[in-house]
Amino acid sequence: MREVWPGEPYPLGATWDGVGTSFSVFSEVAERVELCLFDDHGEESRVDLPEVDGFVWHGYLPGIMPGQRYGFRVHGPYRPGHGHRNNPAKLLLDPYGKAVEGSVKWNESLFSYHFTDPARLNVDDSASYMPKNVVVNPFFEWGNDRSPRTPYHDTVIYEAHVRGLTIRHPKVPEEQRGTYAGLAHPAVIEHLQSIGVTAVELMPVHQFVPEHAMVARGLTNYWGYNTIAYLAPHNAYSSAGQLGEQVQEFKAMVRALHEAGIEVILDVVYNHTAEGDHMGPTLGFRGIDNVAYYRLRDEDRRYYLDYTGCGNSLNVRSPHALQLIMDSLRYWVLEMHVDGFRFDLAAALARELHDVDRLSAFFDLIQQDPVISQVKLIAEPWDVGPGGYQVGNFPPLWTEWNGKYRDSVRDFWRGSSRTVPEFASRLTGSSDLYATSGRRPVASINFVTCHDGFTLTDLVSYNRKHNDANGEANRDGTDDNRSWNCGAEGPVEDPGIVRLRKRQRRNFLATLFVSQGVPMMLAGDEFGRTQGGNNNAYCQDNETSWTDWSLLKQEDDLLEFVRALAELRREHPVFRRRRFFHGRKAQDGTRDIVWLTPSGKEMADSDWNAGYAKSLAVFLNGEAISEPGQRGERIRDDSFLLLINAHHDELMFNLPGAEFGQEWHLVLDTADESPREETSGEETCPAGAKVPVTARSLQILRRAGED
Repeated sequence: MREVWPGEPYPLGATWDGVGTSFSVFSEVAERVELCLFDDHGEESRVDLPEVDGFVWHGYLPGIMPGQRYGFRVHGPYRPGHGHRNNPAKLLLDPYGKAVEGSVKWNESLFSYHFTDPARLNVDDSASYMPKNVVVNPFFEWGNDRSPRTPYHDTVIYEAHVRGLTIRHPKVPEEQRGTYAGLAHPAVIEHLQSIGVTAVELMPVHQFVPEHAMVARGLTNYWGYNTIAYLAPHNAYSSAGQLGEQVQEFKAMVRALHEAGIEVILDVVYNHTAEGDHMGPTLGFRGIDNVAYYRLRDEDRRYYLDYTGCGNSLNVRSPHALQLIMDSLRYWVLEMHVDGFRFDLAAALARELHDVDRLSAFFDLIQQDPVISQVKLIAEPWDVGPGGYQVGNFPPLWTEWNGKYRDSVRDFWRGSSRTVPEFASRLTGSSDLYATSGRRPVASINFVTCHDGFTLTDLVSYNRKHNDANGEANRDGTDDNRSWNCGAEGPVEDPGIVRLRKRQRRNFLATLFVSQGVPMMLAGDEFGRTQGGNNNAYCQDNETSWTDWSLLKQEDDLLEFVRALAELRREHPVFRRRRFFHGRKAQDGTRDIVWLTPSGKEMADSDWNAGYAKSLAVFLNGEAISEPGQRGERIRDDSFLLLINAHHDELMFNLPGAEFGQEWHLVLDTADESPREETSGEETCPAGAKVPVTARSLQILRRAGED
């Protein structure tokens, strides 16, 4: 018999103190909880947790060291009609487990019913088919590690997948490809720095599980939006061979990125878990306390409320589920040193009853928390439930993936009518969405592409999705792509179409980098990554999704273009203002922003309302930046003129009068086939000059005399 001491109810999970390990797990419905310990041969021994305080079952085992595999079995009622689904035949993962060994091996024993007779309880032991939790060593040599704490207005986000970004990188050692160590490799970090990245936003790294049905189709959950352990880094992304070493490797990755001045933002999925709907497997939460962890239907508690499209929704009305979320967030900040979070389907977390509530308990907890309130908080401001589209409606502490920015910019550059007014709003920080709630331009996370949808190259190469490889008869993925193939579907050799597609890519990227707000790029867009028209590659853990670094050679012009844009934004605060434009006159008599027609005249109401209009010019006054600098000093910058032509023909733009500037230098032209450097004194255009702007292109001019 193993010696068991009472221990303490907090912290939850498995906590090693150098002598032994404390185990604790919450379950209000449990009648008995067994701690299950596994040796190197998979042999199981069981220990009853002897104490229960406030529904937390706990015990301390001397001599239990890091590397010990464990799980739980919870004895209690199995009455699905009342919401209870306890079944001690099922080994359960610890909701607070900090590391997981192995993966789910799909078998009928993982389910609490028989496939041929769902009404009959399945009491087959699931342990042989379940991953196991691992006790971890929490100690790590962080050295002088500090968060870069990059202000939002200086932030450039790079959305990436740990495995996909590095698995084909030729300079990353083979054993490190697809891992946290690979992401921390100097070659990867050097590339990120070269394109101005200040933060990597990593797709889910919490331990996740591929769905049963997906595995049956010979596919897997590549994206990872199917979490089963909210404190454990996904074990498949670790190059380390020892138990629990994925924690140390993740920390080393964060430390390396911080040394390079790059923040780490995690895409987190607190809206649902991997256990799916009422026919899903019993892996953890469901067998521990189904009522506490999940939203159930009031009329029949055997069924789950589903605001996520994934079968269940985490019960954010439950204090214990909320505690899990907050403890998880604090763990990743305090112990793993991450710098922020992007909340998947964040509207689901705001649902108190059925409506999305800005003052829900979840937001209240975030607002008052001294740790979480100080990191970057990014909402995906929608879910799949009624009223779930909430762009612009999150509280002041939050920033948002601005889906309206994506849609508006795509519509404008594909030549849609009646898009100029909204395009202008998105270009200047979406004040219509954020100003009235007291937020600033940085509340808008601007993006044209992300993991969910077309890559940038596919956006200009396909009119429709091509998802047949997903095995769902091309029904999955959105049909609302707002894309344009430039005249032919898919790869082409026609030189005219090829040139147009390349110009369109540059248009999107240039728009992104000169827009007020926070720019976010999709990994690989800077050198032309393609998914062959698949706009929902969630199940494609293969070359469809992996970043192809060989493209660097043939797309070096695009990469240099992105580097030039990043440098332009970094050097000029007029493109990354902290406050909205207000239109008032500055000391030099001009306003901070002026909208102009191609004729060089200020736009009137009739110009804004002209449905056919697809072109405009924008004057950005560097002398009229309203916010002060870090030490209260006045911020002054060059003044710029943007000439934007989404029309299918070349247009002649008249530069405005001398009151805006005597002369102008061309800084960037998306019609140029290769990057260029601005040379003072060359290609100078005087006030009032006529400037040809190629069809579907954008020019950036800098006012002369401001060197």
